Amino acid sequence: MTGRSPRDIALITALLTTILTSLIVAGCRWLFEGVVNYIEIVVIFIFTFGISWLIFYKALQQFIYDKIKLIFRNMHSMRVERDTFRFDMSKDVIGDVNKKVVDWAEDRMAEIKDLRDKENFRKEFVGNVAHELKTPIFSIQGYILTLLEGALEDPNFNRKFLQKAAKSVERMTMLIEDLDTITQFESGILKLDLDKIDIVDLTREVMESRDQEAEQKKIRLKFNKTYDRPVMVRADAFRISQVLTNLITNSINYGKEGGKTVIRFFDMDEQILVEVEDDGPGIDKVHLPRLFERFYRVDKSRARHQGGTGLGLAICKHIIEAHKQTLNVRSEVGKGSVFSFTLKKV
Repeated sequence: MTGRSPRDIALITALLTTILTSLIVAGCRWLFEGVVNYIEIVVIFIFTFGISWLIFYKALQQFIYDKIKLIFRNMHSMRVERDTFRFDMSKDVIGDVNKKVVDWAEDRMAEIKDLRDKENFRKEFVGNVAHELKTPIFSIQGYILTLLEGALEDPNFNRKFLQKAAKSVERMTMLIEDLDTITQFESGILKLDLDKIDIVDLTREVMESRDQEAEQKKIRLKFNKTYDRPVMVRADAFRISQVLTNLITNSINYGKEGGKTVIRFFDMDEQILVEVEDDGPGIDKVHLPRLFERFYRVDKSRARHQGGTGLGLAICKHIIEAHKQTLNVRSEVGKGSVFSFTLKKV
């Protein structure tokens, strides 16, 4: 009976019952009267079949309704009324319900997994924020307490400690601003100011603003070739300058001393591909899938020493995705890293 509809089951059961009843009646007639009235048998067959089919059909319908109603009430935590809960008795009701239950179970498992992932992400995020804020707060507290305990009157220490406290405050401000930027992007509050911009000229400006940092590590910032003509893209100039600043600054911070950072542009028909390559130590492949997550650091102690908030690459990802483009990285240990993103070509 597997795969058959309730109507077919009722029909087969009624037919078997009717045949059995007709044979019993015919046998009794033959045994006690010695003759069989075939017209009577036909009438009994038709009558019995009609009554049996109706009884079995209604009984199955009520049975299935009662059982399935309980299943759906447990699934959906709601009251199921006969008027609103209907099923087609000519189809495989049990099979349909089984499929719905399996689909419902899979959806619930997916929801549970999603909720667990979000909960783990929330816990990790809160822990990371607390950890990132703890360092500058403790530093500020230490400097202020030292000043209050007497260093305030010492001209050799008061200015120095105040400057260190100010630097810690600046770090906290950067962290809060970065968090606010990411939150605005994720909530859809922050809108892009799209315009035609020369990406080569914008990159040159960012490179010039990073010259001093690069000189300290003797790193050369350069294009792969001379770009005499503008490369026009449609983008938010301020946000893309943020992306370029972050990628170029990272290439300086993590590049090798005396090395170089090379910026390239490729025409990809409808898009422009921008690459920022350094010749630093590179990144192990195990880290690449999580590199654009908030607060994810390949080398936690070294990254914090560099003064970053741990949110730079996450912000870059949000900015590029807000442009409906992609941000990628490829890297090999000992051979440097290449960060690349696309922008819509004008």
